[in-house]
Amino acid sequence: QVQLAESGGGLVQPGGSLRLSCAVSGESFSTYLMAWFRQAPGSEREFVGCSVRNGGAIYYINAVKGRFTISRDNAKNLVYLQMTNLKPEDTAVYFCAATTTYYTREAEEYEYWGQGTQVTVSS
Repeated sequence: QVQLAESGGGLVQPGGSLRLSCAVSGESFSTYLMAWFRQAPGSEREFVGCSVRNGGAIYYINAVKGRFTISRDNAKNLVYLQMTNLKPEDTAVYFCAATTTYYTREAEEYEYWGQGTQVTVSS
């Protein structure tokens, strides 16, 4: 059984930075597609970006390109979302997710989810 746990959320001013972490328990972490999603109040869950298994490519939505960076430490079973130049519209609950599918942006194709961590960008 794979379990995911996010941490690192909080309140930050516009222009600030945060780093989210996702700890993954279970085997074969390096073989999972790891993704970050976010969900703002009243909105659907939105794909933010993902890291393809075994050191493959990393993808982002246009809204966060150049500001967010996904990285993973396969030795420690951790995946990170470094967020810089945060904007109020980045406010959401952020989730990490895992799937054995090679590449997908569709939330319903991810088998494993963390509980989410709140990120609030406000002055």
